[in-house]
Amino acid sequence: MYVSQLDLRDFRSWPELNVELEPGVTVFAGRNGHGKTNIVEAVYYTSVLGSHRVSTDAPLVRAGAENARVSATIINEGRALTTHLLLKASGANQAQINRTRLKSPRELAGVLRTVMFSPEDLRLVTGEPAERRRFLDALAALRTRRLGGVKADYDKVLRQRNALLKRSNMVLRRGYNDAQGASALSTLDVWDGQLAALGAQVIAGRLSLIDALSPHITESYTAVAPESRPAAVHYSSTLDKAVRELAGEVSHDPAILEAAMLAELGRRREEELDRGTTLVGPHRDDLVLMLGDTPAKGYASHGETWSFALSLHLGEYALLVQDGVEPVLILDDVFAELDAKRRERLVHVAEGAEQVLITAAVGDDLPGNLDKAVSARYTVRMEEGVSRIERSGATDL
Repeated sequence: MYVSQLDLRDFRSWPELNVELEPGVTVFAGRNGHGKTNIVEAVYYTSVLGSHRVSTDAPLVRAGAENARVSATIINEGRALTTHLLLKASGANQAQINRTRLKSPRELAGVLRTVMFSPEDLRLVTGEPAERRRFLDALAALRTRRLGGVKADYDKVLRQRNALLKRSNMVLRRGYNDAQGASALSTLDVWDGQLAALGAQVIAGRLSLIDALSPHITESYTAVAPESRPAAVHYSSTLDKAVRELAGEVSHDPAILEAAMLAELGRRREEELDRGTTLVGPHRDDLVLMLGDTPAKGYASHGETWSFALSLHLGEYALLVQDGVEPVLILDDVFAELDAKRRERLVHVAEGAEQVLITAAVGDDLPGNLDKAVSARYTVRMEEGVSRIERSGATDL
């Protein structure tokens, strides 16, 4: 799988970009802030329908523009598909494949598979649980498109339920003996049912993903840092206690997870009314990263933190390859951050990838044999706030 053509309009610092890509290693070199990362960010967005740098789409639209356009032609086993995304600073995005308009951009999930390494990866280890949940959900949606839709529906119901808890807090406290209280509580019960049904599917999908991903993470960490403590991951859920009470053990069964979530929502309703927010569900869960008997967050050294962050993506890459589709590998300004051993491990993976997109500062050397494998080099620069690109030996694109 590889991207053969990328077209941007009003995306970040690019009023317009049309660049042809090919298998092998492509390098985008330029000074920081000149727009090279914006190119690979557009490729990554096409894959997972989200940015690795920001949580909303508004920053992706160039200042002064109403929307941004990202089009990518993807070659997979000789078959070409062109995806088109219209990103809006506010309002619903639009998408199409070739000339077919899609009902939702979520239908693009998995058409292009990518794995990205970037300096922001440290947040997977040191950051808040939301970072790790985002990692799990993006990978789950790549492998099983339906899960992306389930997660989006869950988020929508969660917003509605939280709005009810805040807006009608005093009315909800009147109880079922009051007409308005009974009506509000009935509405809350409906949201509880929908939230539990969708939340159970999200958690079941995450648990299945972790079962498949965990051995690859452990193996990758051992290869990157053989002298360190063994790495492991496990899922921590707000439903753990309720599931054990119902099933007597950890369960992936959506029916058990749904029953457990309904029970836990009922048990913590008073607390939720006090705080005006939903305290139970996958939006409160975490992927716990362990080194030996201690959590990596707060206890890992800087080197161990980088090793774990790399291992998460190396494991992701190995799992996608195991699924039968080799993803596009994106290396965004990472070599300068890594020591020799970690660079060597990443180079080993990159050498076997069908397509590798690399961003690097001007003058940075690529490690090992990767420099010899480069099939195209581009220089990215900025003039009067507008990004421009030039291929070595070619005119501006």
